[in-house]
Amino acid sequence: MPYDPATIEPRWQTFWEDNKTFRAVEDRTRPKYYVLDMFPYPSGAGLHVGHPEGYTATDIVARYKRMAGFSVLHPMGWDAFGLPAERAAVREEIHPAEITKRNTDNFRRQIKRLGFSYDWDREVDTSSEAYYRWTQWIFLRLHEQGLAYQAEVPVNWCPALGTVLANEEVSPDGTYKETGDPVEKRMMRQWMLRITAYADRLTDDLQDLDWPEPVKKMQRDWIGRSHGAEVQFRVDGADAEFTVFTTRPDTLFGATYCVLAPEHELVAQITTDEHRAEVVAYADRSARRSERDRRADAKEKTGVFIGAFAVNPINDEKIPVWIADYVLAGYGTGAIMAVPAHDERDHAFATAFDLPIRDVVRPAHGSAPDARQTAFLTDGVACNSGAYDGLETAVCKERIVIDLEKVGAGRARVQYALRDWLFSRQRYWGEPFPLVKTPDGTAVPLPDDVLPITLPHLTEFKPTADGRPPLARASDWLQVPHPETGEPCERETNTMPQWAGSCWYYLRFCDARNDQEAWSSENEKYWMPVDLYIGGTEHAVLHLLYARFWHKVLFDLELVSTKEPFQKLFNQGMIRAYSYKDSSGRYYHESDVERRDGKLFANGIELSGQVEKMSKSKLNVVNPDHIIDAYGADAMRLYEMFMGPLEMAKPWQTSGIEGVSRFLNRVWRLFFAESEDGDDSIHPSIQDVNADDDTTKLRHATVAAVTEDIENLRFNTAISRMMEFVNVMNQRDVRPRSVMGDFIKLLAPFAPHLGEELWHRLGHADTIAFESWPTFDPSLLQEDTVTVPVQVNGKVRARLEVSKDLEEDAVVALAREDPAVQKHLADKELRKIIYRPGRMLNLVVS
Repeated sequence: MPYDPATIEPRWQTFWEDNKTFRAVEDRTRPKYYVLDMFPYPSGAGLHVGHPEGYTATDIVARYKRMAGFSVLHPMGWDAFGLPAERAAVREEIHPAEITKRNTDNFRRQIKRLGFSYDWDREVDTSSEAYYRWTQWIFLRLHEQGLAYQAEVPVNWCPALGTVLANEEVSPDGTYKETGDPVEKRMMRQWMLRITAYADRLTDDLQDLDWPEPVKKMQRDWIGRSHGAEVQFRVDGADAEFTVFTTRPDTLFGATYCVLAPEHELVAQITTDEHRAEVVAYADRSARRSERDRRADAKEKTGVFIGAFAVNPINDEKIPVWIADYVLAGYGTGAIMAVPAHDERDHAFATAFDLPIRDVVRPAHGSAPDARQTAFLTDGVACNSGAYDGLETAVCKERIVIDLEKVGAGRARVQYALRDWLFSRQRYWGEPFPLVKTPDGTAVPLPDDVLPITLPHLTEFKPTADGRPPLARASDWLQVPHPETGEPCERETNTMPQWAGSCWYYLRFCDARNDQEAWSSENEKYWMPVDLYIGGTEHAVLHLLYARFWHKVLFDLELVSTKEPFQKLFNQGMIRAYSYKDSSGRYYHESDVERRDGKLFANGIELSGQVEKMSKSKLNVVNPDHIIDAYGADAMRLYEMFMGPLEMAKPWQTSGIEGVSRFLNRVWRLFFAESEDGDDSIHPSIQDVNADDDTTKLRHATVAAVTEDIENLRFNTAISRMMEFVNVMNQRDVRPRSVMGDFIKLLAPFAPHLGEELWHRLGHADTIAFESWPTFDPSLLQEDTVTVPVQVNGKVRARLEVSKDLEEDAVVALAREDPAVQKHLADKELRKIIYRPGRMLNLVVS
């Protein structure tokens, strides 16, 4: 019978599930390995072929580590709260819990079809009461430490949805990314988490993590720790002043204008009547832009002069005050001094509005660039700075700050771009806050023994008619007595953001069925930290930063034993897909596209083809169910790892899977020969014999290469090594059973169903999952011979295959006997011999 994954794969999936093969055990006699995926949000669309890329990588590592003798924790769960399920509930008139169950059931089914070795007994769902009970418990710990508080803050308010949106949910044009609905700024009383209290540790502790440097940089930039000075600027002719923060106080003499954020509290007070209408209109436009867009570099610089002048405290120069949307009220002080000669953004703004540019720093050596043409950004020597001229940048900074402090016009300060985490959402489908409010608005935390505070069952998930969150509809649930005095109180009607459940799920996996505590100390100490965490770069800042923050709080409370949750992080590249669209932007499914004369058409309309992120709107989503039906799960797993380096972005091509499918068929035929009755029997070449020297070397070289590649997550090259092994063994008349058994072990983490089937058919009763990983002898990896280029007067004339230990005299003798060398030595005097053992021989002749 031919290789039939449709029969083999379901059989082994049933075996693993029935026997709980991959149940994680806290075996303290073994080393542990905790390998974790960034768990998915279970959308209604289900998985596409891009999702399993990271899951396949972690599964290969998990299976390899089990065989290497580790006790492995490899869990899966669902980040199940959030706005998408709530929006679907409104559309379909179905409760979000039902939608979430439907979606998670589908995700689980699809994931199980791929044969991942998850411990399903540890599955978690952040929207389950058994889980969010402990999310609420952690919030109470944050509240006890003064890290959770309420404040009036500007928020992104979406009137159509009646909820606050996070900055990352707002498009640059000021609309909600998911729906296109307009978003506006409002002041609202919200729950905040004081993440800024951990800004230094969140920055400093990155150095000890095995994370990609770009991710570390993104986190450092997001936290934005800056050492500099606060400087006070008086407003000329007004009883007002504002503070700026600068990392370059040495450039104070180069400040030629100041810029306030459009939302700055002084703008209305100091704007002159002549400019007021223009300022108000500009501020209104700025309020509709997302903060992320305003922070990004914009090609077009915009701003408005407000008619006021500020007094530079270092030289009493009066400089104009502008507003511009690249300055943010919530970042720093909401005001900057602009030094266009030494800051790129200030230079672009000054150039756009023809403002003065004065250089005050020159290179220590060489000539200074033309300040009108480009900003000089590096340290140097002060110039055009009065008494500070000639001072090196570091000394000038220190002197100016000291002088500002003497006159009360400034002080040294460390500033952060990071702001406290807005932790409230005006939604239904999220964790209720474990607090009640007294009639005067005081928030009172509830005791641990009443947790969980469960969501009331609602059938209407939109805000109330008066604009309150959906939970305000649950009148019976809303009214509750004070936990101590019994006075009437009201529950909090906001819910926590979707980020809350994902901040600690890795800890719950350590002890997922514990109903007495969030996790036991013993299990946490055994499994933590996570040894390998794989996920996309889209979570490089927010999820990872929030999880690190919560973990550090728990560490300070001695509830966890490690100061960081994720020791090694790896970001897989995105698997994208070809899409096809016409000149109007309309997309077409690949099945409707035809190719003629090197061009693409659909219904006679010429199309363009491009590689894009998979999306239903682009009609380029590839469903893994269809791939598994056609080729099998092992082929899909192998193809996703063989497409290229794991960290690289890659385009999906279904035709490409045919090559790895053929490889798996060749593996099958390597082991089985068709008998007369049509059944597969073990190939006669597989024999219980000792391997010859060539086969032994091949075996050790393959084991060494695949082992190293898995350890370094180079799965594509590991597969190439196994393909080379199969090509060689296909030519052998004798295939030692022990060597072939070791090959199955190497293959099993990549193609686990086929690995189990081959292992079983070779006569083994137990699963291959816990068989010992093959070892190798490094001494057998060294080549006995080397290729030595032979040069005559520096030009290569021949190459010799010689023993790596051959003495110089013997190598020279062989070279002189080579016909190609002899003709260049004829009638010439050998004046010098240069030999680098095993690498090169150069014969110098007259």
